[in-house]
Amino acid sequence: MNKILLIIQREYSTRVRKKSFWIASILVPILIAGVYAIPLYLFLNSNDSKTVEVIDESGLFKNKLQSEEELSFKFINLSFEQAKKKLYEGDADIVVEIPKDILDNPNGVKMVGKKSIGLSTQFSIQGKIQNELRNIKLQRANIDLKILEANKVNVNAQTFTLDENGGEQSSSSTGAMILAGVFGMILYISAFLYGSQVMNGVIEEKSNRIIEVMISSVRPFQLMMGKIIGVGLVGLTQFLLWGTLTFAASSATTSIMSGKIQEKIETLQKSGAGKDEIKKYQDSVKDSNPLSSVAQTVENISLAKIVICFFLFYLGGYLLYSSLFAAIGSAVENATEAQQFMFPVTIPIILSFILAQVIIQKPDSSIAFWASIFPLTSPIDMMVRLPFGVPNWEIALSFALLVLGFFGTTWFAGKVYRVGILMYGKKPTWKEIGKWVFYKG
Repeated sequence: MNKILLIIQREYSTRVRKKSFWIASILVPILIAGVYAIPLYLFLNSNDSKTVEVIDESGLFKNKLQSEEELSFKFINLSFEQAKKKLYEGDADIVVEIPKDILDNPNGVKMVGKKSIGLSTQFSIQGKIQNELRNIKLQRANIDLKILEANKVNVNAQTFTLDENGGEQSSSSTGAMILAGVFGMILYISAFLYGSQVMNGVIEEKSNRIIEVMISSVRPFQLMMGKIIGVGLVGLTQFLLWGTLTFAASSATTSIMSGKIQEKIETLQKSGAGKDEIKKYQDSVKDSNPLSSVAQTVENISLAKIVICFFLFYLGGYLLYSSLFAAIGSAVENATEAQQFMFPVTIPIILSFILAQVIIQKPDSSIAFWASIFPLTSPIDMMVRLPFGVPNWEIALSFALLVLGFFGTTWFAGKVYRVGILMYGKKPTWKEIGKWVFYKG
């Protein structure tokens, strides 16, 4: 046991001291905080107002295109060609021509801008013209617009899930989808990243003949387990650093942004804005923050449950796949030779990521259930299902089978490892590796 601890210590300290480890540990939380803060910052500091000059040849839109914060409309009495020539000299950003036959030819609207007209601006202008055309046609059909507007109904359903006691709690499908995608991506990347680190470490020691010296002091199985656990602890350390630094960075940005949001609300109140307008602004702020729905999902599931399940399935999945990667590393002498043996190991990882896309859409389907139970796919797919709500017995069964899967792959990897690390000068085949499993001694 002491020998395994020494190997773990060596693997852990060697990797944690690398600059790349600390660069990744600091950079990722900054990027995550940026995903949260940048859209909100751009929304709060967006002053990109466009002045639109309108040439209304039809005479139907005079003073009917209402200006707003992002678009200011100004009607002019010039031809389209004259307006285009004066565009660079004046303050206008866009010139819009509405033809005489707009009612019969709605595709005849033309726009020209000093710079490329963004899709958002184009759709906004088109939407205003469309709405006004619709109103004109309804009026000509003797349809009362007030009655029509009074009967327009927007349905925005509130979603809830039942807890184990039969109580209701609010839920967010969007937040669950985002969280599921994040879990799937993290575990997908970690399976390749840390598993390949184990494989490359074994290949490096074998090619440098260091392995021969180490085998004289420790048993091959002890060496393999020490390397696997050491690299796994490096991964856990990195996840803990990411979690801590992300929480700190997100808390700091939330505090700063909350102050700016409150200032904007106070400004609206002083300008005489009503409750509806303030509510609309608050909803816009919420929509601009991609992580607000994720926070609601985390609250509903229980943060402790998410953290515990994440670490359990990360460890189980890592130990299962890293043992197979270690076996591959022991059987070959360089990374090029390893490619042919990596394919069968990477297929389940890739398949579980593909299945995750289906699970996000149908988390309660039979495919989702079996993918989250089968040991080779459960590390990723169970965590993808978790934000949508999974019974505790399914989580327990999935983890129990994952542990059994780890014992099976470790037994197989140990058999291959003890023979492979001392094999030189010959490319092994699948048939030969199969024989190694049953060697005695």
